[in-house]
Amino acid sequence: MDVRHRLFVYLTATFVASLLVADIIGGKFFAVGPITLSVGMIPFPVTFVLTDLINEYWGKEGARRVTWVGLAMASLAFVVILLARLLPVSPRSPLPQPVFDQVFGVSNRLYVASLTAYVIGQLSDIWFFHLLKRLTKGKALWLRATGSTVISQAIDTLVVNFVLLWGTTLADGSHASVAYILQIAATGYAVKFVIALGLTPLIYAGHGVMHRRFGLVPLPPDERGHLMTPGAA
Repeated sequence: MDVRHRLFVYLTATFVASLLVADIIGGKFFAVGPITLSVGMIPFPVTFVLTDLINEYWGKEGARRVTWVGLAMASLAFVVILLARLLPVSPRSPLPQPVFDQVFGVSNRLYVASLTAYVIGQLSDIWFFHLLKRLTKGKALWLRATGSTVISQAIDTLVVNFVLLWGTTLADGSHASVAYILQIAATGYAVKFVIALGLTPLIYAGHGVMHRRFGLVPLPPDERGHLMTPGAA
């Protein structure tokens, strides 16, 4: 296996691990001043960086393949966790059933919302990345990397909140209105927007490592990409 394929395997593994960890730990929240955030925000930005790097060096085919692998593994994790929760607990189990359920008992609707938003957001990111790459003729890496992430995360945030909250009843007995959902989405997106801007230097750093350490060159703006493309200087 050449360096190009080994790197793709490593990046895919890191992407899937970050995605799964973000989903598993996402039930805990922490506060940054007046803003409450899920700890899933810690590993999730890694997926933004990796998606852009894979887009740049392996093209649409590579990025879409990683997206579908991530979806398959997240679905598998959901099934395994569900099965683990359904199995009867042993009297000798160091972890009682209520504690296990409290940690891993993410609602089915939340998981469906998360996966739906993930797929739509990822495919949007890939499409906008290559659109901006064509429009800039392969220049302005910061624009296609940050721009595609900013746009796709707006879509991701809207989808996950509408799928999760639409038609639900709030604690005060009222139904989640469109205005309420948009308000929740706006708060989450503001944080993601700041994170996207902050990740721009990491995109350039990853770009430099790919080129100087491994000798890879970005694909041309009009090339869809293929995992067998040499792509080496």
